[in-house]
Amino acid sequence: MHLVIVESPTKAKTIRKFLGPDYHVVASMGHVRDLPASSEEIPEKFRKEPWANLGVNVDANFEPLYITSRGKTKVITELKKLMKDTEDIYLATDEDREGESISWHLLQILKPKVPVKRMVFHEITKSAIEGALKHPRGIDEKLVRAQETRRILDRLVGYSVSPVLWKKIAYGLSAGRVQSSALKALVDRERLRLTFKKGAYWDVLAHLKKDVEFEAKLVTVDGTRIASGKDFDENTGALKSGSEVKLLDEASAKEIAERAKAAEWTVREVNEKETRRKAPAPFTTSTLQQESNRKLGLSSRETMRVAQSLYERGYITYMRTDSVNLSAEAVKNIRGLVANKYGAEYLGPTRSFSTQAGAQEAHEAIRPSLAFTPPQDLDLAGAEKNLYELIWMRTIASQMKDAEQLQVTIVLDAANATFHATGMRIVFPGFLRAYVEGADNAEQALEEKERPLPMLAKGDVPECLSTEPLGHETKPPARFTEAALIQYMEKEGIGRPSTYASTISTLLDRGYVRKAGNTLIPTFTAMAVTQLLERHFGDLVDVRFTSKMEQALDKIAEGKEEWLPYLRTFFLGHDGLREKIARELEKISPEEAKTLDIPTLQNYRVKVGKFGPYVESSLPITGTEIKASLPDTIAPGDMDEEAVKRVLDEAQKGPTTLGEDPETGKPIFLRTGSYGPYLQLGEEEEIPPAAGKKKPTKIKPKRVSIPKHIPLETLDREKALKILSLPRLLGSHPGTGKEIRAGLGRFGPYIVHDGDFRSLKKDDDVLEIGLDRALELLAMPKGGRGRPSSGKEVGKHPDDGKPVTLHNGKFGPYVKHGSVNATLPKELKPDDVTLEVALDVLAKKKATTPSPSLPGRIDRTSL
Repeated sequence: MHLVIVESPTKAKTIRKFLGPDYHVVASMGHVRDLPASSEEIPEKFRKEPWANLGVNVDANFEPLYITSRGKTKVITELKKLMKDTEDIYLATDEDREGESISWHLLQILKPKVPVKRMVFHEITKSAIEGALKHPRGIDEKLVRAQETRRILDRLVGYSVSPVLWKKIAYGLSAGRVQSSALKALVDRERLRLTFKKGAYWDVLAHLKKDVEFEAKLVTVDGTRIASGKDFDENTGALKSGSEVKLLDEASAKEIAERAKAAEWTVREVNEKETRRKAPAPFTTSTLQQESNRKLGLSSRETMRVAQSLYERGYITYMRTDSVNLSAEAVKNIRGLVANKYGAEYLGPTRSFSTQAGAQEAHEAIRPSLAFTPPQDLDLAGAEKNLYELIWMRTIASQMKDAEQLQVTIVLDAANATFHATGMRIVFPGFLRAYVEGADNAEQALEEKERPLPMLAKGDVPECLSTEPLGHETKPPARFTEAALIQYMEKEGIGRPSTYASTISTLLDRGYVRKAGNTLIPTFTAMAVTQLLERHFGDLVDVRFTSKMEQALDKIAEGKEEWLPYLRTFFLGHDGLREKIARELEKISPEEAKTLDIPTLQNYRVKVGKFGPYVESSLPITGTEIKASLPDTIAPGDMDEEAVKRVLDEAQKGPTTLGEDPETGKPIFLRTGSYGPYLQLGEEEEIPPAAGKKKPTKIKPKRVSIPKHIPLETLDREKALKILSLPRLLGSHPGTGKEIRAGLGRFGPYIVHDGDFRSLKKDDDVLEIGLDRALELLAMPKGGRGRPSSGKEVGKHPDDGKPVTLHNGKFGPYVKHGSVNATLPKELKPDDVTLEVALDVLAKKKATTPSPSLPGRIDRTSL
């Protein structure tokens, strides 16, 4: 019997199909050992050691303290039992650094006495698995050492710097080698928005006709180019120094428009330029995340979760790669597909793409498995189908001909003004027949990309139908989307492709960033943390320093640099991290650390405290200090004195009274908090202490957020009473007899029946929805992002007998017990979750809760 060990049950199930009965394929369920995640996990004999909280003995050659991961004792015991009846072991974990590390840890903890072989493959197909069995290798010690160095480095940064943030800003904050550098990029962009000054300019749009209607835009007046957005200084709102352009105001634009409308229009020249658009390279991890975010609206985390599932089921190649190479066999299959589907005329030359220098991940791009099964022929749905189709189309397009386009510019004169009409015609679509970046439907996108112009020649006189003066304002620098941030991180060398998704997830999970649509907005807390790190630990947020660290780690993986001297220099050397923390800690003033440097605010101070961001100022006459919490709806980049004054004015006014509740006689208050406006019924009450108790019991009043679709100016007593009635009873379900209620939750308005939550549709009003409509929604099949399932019970928790349930949530499947929610690791699928597995996942989540002696979570973004 041969024992094959992989990470996940799904991967094991797929591989099992390709191997005979002589092979026992089992899953390790991910990592079997790791550094301790919390102080409770540190073995008793090490707890008094000065380095124990780090989990790394920095004074003994950075020896890591490895412990068996929670819940993995049984897995290890089972593996050891299976080893007794096996003649050899194949370690078939993923082919990247992390996969190599898992195999090494398995080898260290199992200590097998039979031969051990490392089995690597790029796709889970019959031929790939058989090939890997025929050509095994040993553990790559360089890869293992590089991964361990990353792990230690991240621990040193996260567990050394985070406590500084606790002491100087607020408890529970964290820093990380990769996350802090990425966060600074978001904060820097927000600062640019803060200092941005808008400029105003005008131009003229003409509507013309010559056989067909077309448009032309004003370019010059009296031979001088008119100003456009690119000519303005973002810091002053004025034209850039030395700009030789004419700035139009509304009056001059109207005058030009009227004069042009009355004038005869003449074609001065027609310029045509042939251009070629090159076929795109197949996907890497980075480009897949970017395009999935743009086209499908998937976050980087969702993209990698779906891609992991497609890989483990044998549909695509390994999804963590920065290579754009394709195997010869893959290219042959792709070219056959192109010829059959689009015709031989669409076949480009056999094309190979250049992988960027320093690529360290897998050796081939992300592509469908060699069968290249069309998306419609696979049993896929939802995000899995969409992502597979995206990968399939991009891979096919990579071997198609370039697109040929004709750019046309018509130069027209009218009075003293010159206008340009621009168009584009697709001469030969080439790869665009299969794939258009950022578009869902290639054929439709082709039609929309063309901008036809009439056939005009020099001297032609088109008819002017109308002219329209248009006013414009310059826009502040755009905030990052996930796609843009990933592109930036790749360009600057921050992290590696396999870390982008976890980096962004970390920033979101820790409240450093919030999402508005697809835009990433840094919070005031993020501004404070970045400000402190810049002032006292500048290297950690310097992209050049972070990039050099990545390059050093790559050299360690290649055997070109030694890991131990590098760690010693970084942490223990002259001006190393340990020395720097000891020196800077005394210099950091908590008051200064909590106060944000916002140049647009001269009369107000924005600070970050225990309960979040707030603004403070002093009254002009009395000097009395006033404070007010800043709601999450205000982005740092949108802060100005007017916005702050409104917040403080509202705070000084106190709550607005909308009347009394007829049932209780309590007043109804309209208040504004960190999460926006809300209603409060009555005030906080105190009940005298019971016998033997010293403190009175405080009863908090009922509070309900105001639905976003209700303007505050329309809010009256009757509407407030309806909102306060939430969650309101709609009636009983005819099938179960149980209540159906409508309410407002974290993800918006919903209805609930027997634990089954359904989000309301756009046209549904939580205050007006009735029983019939609720029953209609409950009868609909579940689906879509962000709609969590009601939960399937997997068993009772042994500690309290309460149910442990499995759900499908916004960020993928998770298990829940009481108030604890824990996302399933990527190697686990819902079908694999037993009570024991769920308890292990929940225990790990609880272990990451911050404790006073140790940062609760570390930056794992470069694992």
